[in-house]
Amino acid sequence: MDLCPKVNCSDLSSQKNGTATSNHLPDLLMSCFTMTFGTISNLTALGILAKSRARFRRQSKAPFFHLTVALLLADLGGHLILGAFALHMHVNKKWTTTTNNNINFCPFFGASMVFFGLCSLLIGCAMAVERCVAITQPFYHISTITVAHAQGMVLLLCSVACTLALLPVFGVGNYSIQFPGTWCFLQIHEPQTAADKNLVMTFSCLGLTALTLSLLCNILSGLVLLQARRKSCSSTNTSTRFARRGSSASSSSLFCSLDMEMIVQLAVITVVSCICWGPFLVHITIILHKSSPRLSANMKDGFTLLALRMAAWNQILDPWVYILLRKTVLSRVCRGFYFQRTTMSANSYSVEYQREVFRLH
Repeated sequence: MDLCPKVNCSDLSSQKNGTATSNHLPDLLMSCFTMTFGTISNLTALGILAKSRARFRRQSKAPFFHLTVALLLADLGGHLILGAFALHMHVNKKWTTTTNNNINFCPFFGASMVFFGLCSLLIGCAMAVERCVAITQPFYHISTITVAHAQGMVLLLCSVACTLALLPVFGVGNYSIQFPGTWCFLQIHEPQTAADKNLVMTFSCLGLTALTLSLLCNILSGLVLLQARRKSCSSTNTSTRFARRGSSASSSSLFCSLDMEMIVQLAVITVVSCICWGPFLVHITIILHKSSPRLSANMKDGFTLLALRMAAWNQILDPWVYILLRKTVLSRVCRGFYFQRTTMSANSYSVEYQREVFRLH
């Protein structure tokens, strides 16, 4: 009886030939570590956001707060569900001699991989677009963008990700067990049908588009804020020392404002997403277009696994952006930088004064 109507079994050869039993324990421990550490990190970040909810009560900040909570919840769900599925694959691979259970289980694992991966990328993009509109068109944002719009956007993006993830479950395309037999995804290597190729291309294009749009929006938002800071500094009187101190203080407070805090967080999230997800998305696109025919199957499988592990760290690093790049931390950095700059200026003035006195004597 054929047990592979929905799941392609061609990738199981690399599982049978390429993975030694002695290498199973480190992989299992790594899966447990990433699942536990990622879950704790996301719960900690959600707790911090819950405590700082009062700072986001204004209508112009509330949509960003809800999008942030949605992103962290998606990352948390990804760690819990995908981690449990990965542990199931590890244990089933270790203690059974047949792959039938994994084959029947693969569509659910693959659908979860696609859903949570796209949710993280698309919600991160929505956050960048929302902040860009709020900074470049503040009056339009205040009068138009509400919490209901943010919640509707999250629902729409999750629906898009869910639709793409469920298509192979209903017979459009296939999920396959990937090297080394511990995870499932769309048919990346040598897709069997046009539907397989189109699904992989859709996933890759959606992910790369989200990363590119996030990057552009964050650059535009940062430029607008820097221009506002420059105007604020130039409008102050710099003829006296008191005015200079006031200008520095206003610049420091502007840099540490809530808008700048959110932009710094978004910028770091975008950089982390590009570093973590970029290799995987680009790699599957290259493989799909067969731009690397000279690479052996083992090299392709090995790089695919490495790129996947890098993508998994995106959901671990996202919450640490909100844990470390909070207003309190940024304020301390700003105050430390301002104090250091003031101390250096005072020391420089003291040295120049001593030199002048020495010359007079």
